[in-house]
Amino acid sequence: MWLQRILTLAPRGRGFHLVSGEVRDALPELAEYRVGLLHLFLQHTSASLAIHENADPDVRGDLERHFNVMVPENAPHYAHTLEGPDDMPAHIKTVLIGESLTVPVRDGALALGTWQGLYLCEHRDHAGSRRMVATLQGEKR
Repeated sequence: MWLQRILTLAPRGRGFHLVSGEVRDALPELAEYRVGLLHLFLQHTSASLAIHENADPDVRGDLERHFNVMVPENAPHYAHTLEGPDDMPAHIKTVLIGESLTVPVRDGALALGTWQGLYLCEHRDHAGSRRMVATLQGEKR
């Protein structure tokens, strides 16, 4: 069985945001799948998706601070500057992290590890809502 849906994630400020619950809530059919794969594709070039630690919020802050050091704003070699100082760094961060994930589905749930969660990595200071294509494939119970 296949299911595809466009999910709209609420606007968020810059940072790493845990969205596992939001994704699960938008896909109640997930509970019907015995085994499968959920593919998530973010339709943007200035935000990304990641799987990472879901327990300690300090990890999210550390990731944001690290990426801001690694990919600074206002670097003198950026030519793409018309959309503000956070735009080109946002594009670079998206290339580094990526805009898609594939997560196994097992017994009606995402088969994430105990300490893993789905993250929206928002790289713009003032972004709008984000669209994500969710494609679920597998065998129902």
